[in-house]
Amino acid sequence: MQFTPFCLMLPCLRVSPDQSQFFRYDSISLRCDSELNTTHWKIKRNTTEGGVRSCSFGWGFTSDSTCQIGKTYPTDTGMYWCQSGDGKTSNVVNITITDRDVILQSPVLPVPTGSAVVLRCKNETQSSDQKFNFYKDGRSISSSSTGEMTIHRVSKSDEGLYMCSISGGGQSASSWLFVEASPTASRWCSFPRLLYCLVVGAPYLLSTILLGLIYRDRKRAQNAADRRRINGVVMEKVI
Repeated sequence: MQFTPFCLMLPCLRVSPDQSQFFRYDSISLRCDSELNTTHWKIKRNTTEGGVRSCSFGWGFTSDSTCQIGKTYPTDTGMYWCQSGDGKTSNVVNITITDRDVILQSPVLPVPTGSAVVLRCKNETQSSDQKFNFYKDGRSISSSSTGEMTIHRVSKSDEGLYMCSISGGGQSASSWLFVEASPTASRWCSFPRLLYCLVVGAPYLLSTILLGLIYRDRKRAQNAADRRRINGVVMEKVI
């Protein structure tokens, strides 16, 4: 399982498939991931019609820290999160179940800067010779015949509200793409700079170890000399 920096630092709710928009009757798997014990996390949601409820209480069925929704309906649209027994909460995920013919498939969790992201425009009824258009914050940014748009190196400026449309097939709802800054350590010693960090840092590490060994040996020699001198003085007094 791949962990994003976000999930390495905080408990998080994962959605499978990794998208926030679904067609009616799609199936969804929700899981709580945490460095802590995950068996005591419950998956909850807040919907317009059902209010706040835990999985298996009127929706979904649960196993350990996973919740399965076999068939989704527009009434399943809402906010989802994980909550522990002592009140700790994870990130909140907005999930939209639509009766539209088009959905936008985009990552649920924040994506780290520098990574590649693929947005997909899906039509419930597939047909040939379609044109797919992508929009960010209400402005057209790309079009394709494959239904995919790739952001090769994500930056904070790519964060925003995305949607798509298909010629003759309508348009999707909007979803927010979250972008998080990569951790400092990852920027400094991430691939391909990891080897560089090791090569540069190794001499300093070795020299530190050698100096420590030299200091230890000199200290031992000095202590031995002191003991011999003390023993010599004692012997002289005895004689």
